[in-house]
Amino acid sequence: MFDPAILKMFGQGFLESLYMTLVSSALAYLLGLPLGIILVVTDKDGIKPAPGLNRVLGVIINLLRSVPFLILAVTLIPVTRFITGTSLGPTATIVPLVIGAAPFIARMVESSLKEVDKGVIEAAQSMGASPFEVICKVMLPEARPSLILGAAISVTTILGYSAMTGFMGGGGLGDIAIRYGYHRYQTDIMLVTVVILVIIVQVFQEIGIRLARLGDKRK
Repeated sequence: MFDPAILKMFGQGFLESLYMTLVSSALAYLLGLPLGIILVVTDKDGIKPAPGLNRVLGVIINLLRSVPFLILAVTLIPVTRFITGTSLGPTATIVPLVIGAAPFIARMVESSLKEVDKGVIEAAQSMGASPFEVICKVMLPEARPSLILGAAISVTTILGYSAMTGFMGGGGLGDIAIRYGYHRYQTDIMLVTVVILVIIVQVFQEIGIRLARLGDKRK
């Protein structure tokens, strides 16, 4: 376990997992955050009700969320190969991670924004705030603690997805666990990989909790 080659392998796997997780999370939020906002705004009780759009968008998001990630990743191999030129490696893995995580993030954002007190929103509207101002100056700031906690959950979920791609040569810690722990029956390497993943999850969760507390105006 202390062989330099093994330690280097774990170091590379750790960095690849962080790379896949953080880049995928950022890109998934670029898609998921607007989708979540649209779901809330166009809801029947939203500030700009649009039942048709809300229903169609909700169905699409639910369909994507209902597909198991590994199946989705395999289905997207042609798309991944078209975008990145390959279906293997950390960079290629980002494509299915983003598409798989964006619907989950949209629902997390929707849930957070729906926690905002409707009285605050109505007060802003009564003072002449436009829908865009209500979203940017009222809903998002008021929901900040919940959004941060949701982001921590989303990032750890994406980390779990990235580990699954080890079955497809996606790289990272999941790939190490599959190649050595599963195919070569090296249980010690499998256990170390699991421990590292657990530590990463705990770190992300703790960062999310601390940031949420700092951003909570009620405390």
